[in-house]
Amino acid sequence: MAKEGQFGLESITGALAEAGPRLPPVELWDPPFCGNLDMRIAADGTWYYLKTPIGRPALVKLFASVLKREGDDYFLVTPVEKCGIAVEDAPFLAVELKVEGDAVGQVLSFRTNVDEWIVCGPQHQLRFVPETGTGGLKPYLHVRRGLWAKVTRALFFDLVELGVERQVAGRAMFGVVSMGAFFAMAPADQVKDFA
Repeated sequence: MAKEGQFGLESITGALAEAGPRLPPVELWDPPFCGNLDMRIAADGTWYYLKTPIGRPALVKLFASVLKREGDDYFLVTPVEKCGIAVEDAPFLAVELKVEGDAVGQVLSFRTNVDEWIVCGPQHQLRFVPETGTGGLKPYLHVRRGLWAKVTRALFFDLVELGVERQVAGRAMFGVVSMGAFFAMAPADQVKDFA
């Protein structure tokens, strides 16, 4: 692992200052690996550096803008360096839900914990993963480039309230609709187990 002075928050922050408000094209960058930072994103969405929560939301947003996933690994990247970080569950949380339209043209928009609004649909899908040990489901929303937001429990209950039954491959499934896409949660006869 490289020494702290050779890479780290200062160099990443400096490189990002020039990027402006738009998201940098990290998917196009393939810099050399510089080592792991003592940085982690906890399951509750809190970012830690040197085991201390990062208290500045603007700094968290800045780091989130250059987060890249490669397989199961996460990195903060600039055009010239790539530093590994730990992510306990998903790098983002979906913390607010806005429902627009009627049952036919329903559109679900989610705000993440870094204040990005994501419109759920074919490009930003919902997935529901069985939760180990509880028999419940953990919902996730695709944010970008293989990065997902865990949907908070309160919003999951809202999604269940919006749920409908649809036939999928000859089986009655329960799920939600957004932008014409159906996102199955579970077989309709099992829904009572997840609510």
